[in-house]
Amino acid sequence: MINLYPVNIESLSLHRVGNKSRNEGMFLSENPCRLTDELQPLIKEFFFKPFRDKEENYFQFTNDVDVTFNSLFEIVSAIFDKPEAVHEQSKKITSLLFDQSQHPHIKNGEVYVSYLTNVVIDNQKVEAVGIFKSEIKQDFLQFEEQSSNLEMVLQQGINLNKLDKGCLIFNIEKENGYKILSIDSNRYDTKYWLENFLGVDALNDENFKTKKYLKFCQDFAKDVVLPAEDKKEQVMFMNRAVNHFAKNDDFEESSFLNEVIDNPDLIPEFKHYKVEKAPKYQIEDLTSFPIANKAVSAARKTIKNVIDLDTNIQIKMDFINPESAEKFVEKGWDEEKQMYYYLVYFNKEQKS
Repeated sequence: MINLYPVNIESLSLHRVGNKSRNEGMFLSENPCRLTDELQPLIKEFFFKPFRDKEENYFQFTNDVDVTFNSLFEIVSAIFDKPEAVHEQSKKITSLLFDQSQHPHIKNGEVYVSYLTNVVIDNQKVEAVGIFKSEIKQDFLQFEEQSSNLEMVLQQGINLNKLDKGCLIFNIEKENGYKILSIDSNRYDTKYWLENFLGVDALNDENFKTKKYLKFCQDFAKDVVLPAEDKKEQVMFMNRAVNHFAKNDDFEESSFLNEVIDNPDLIPEFKHYKVEKAPKYQIEDLTSFPIANKAVSAARKTIKNVIDLDTNIQIKMDFINPESAEKFVEKGWDEEKQMYYYLVYFNKEQKS
């Protein structure tokens, strides 16, 4: 859990990078940027709001040989060791980003490097390095009094409501490549920021494990439960799976299978599917782990709980009270009409 409201921006360096393939240069500021009292809250909101609105999926620096060979890891470590030298290190960060700005789709833009204190993560106050980039410019009008007329002047600038790219590198778990959050609102250069510049992998924590296991369950429901049973059982399987995660602090696979899978014949199918598909979800040896509640809540929002029928009718199942669908919804076959049907029991219609 992260709290960015009490954060102090101790230092802010502002530079610009162009696109190497278009022969655009790089501009490095000689001195740090001075933040006025008026600018400080606006810049904090510009930098941090995207991270407050986003699910906390953490990353860590990585390298094929050793994390110490990751260039950005080395620079960030130097900043944490000597914060007063952050501006000089920010030039190295900008140069590193410029070296990766070679694909024709990559846009030029401003680079902000900040040293942050009072960042609260997992109830612990830590320092952090923030690296941000603004790319998309928007037109806006300024107005000038010229003689006896008020004239419109067209200018370009960035929208403070939308940060294009950014990462927060927290001064914890250095031995594992630090703990990192990243955002990227542009999808035309997906490898540029995370892979080429930051050089990070997803952090294999409880949030990652919970998210991956639920995604695996979702695909099992679609690929195995649906063909073997029907759409209702597919929905109900995911209903039971999500509720099992929601009510437990720790996941244990045998308990999960006994509670969630109604048809015993599907248990060996589940185990076989896991062996076959595990590398895709990175859950090969995953049979127990702490459950991340935030990941469960996020997964619940993405799982479809609706049965769509070819007669233009939808049946919406309740994920909060799954026993209702188990008790009061029945599926059958009508010989006369040669059609399937759902029978729904109720006492009275609810007023909307």
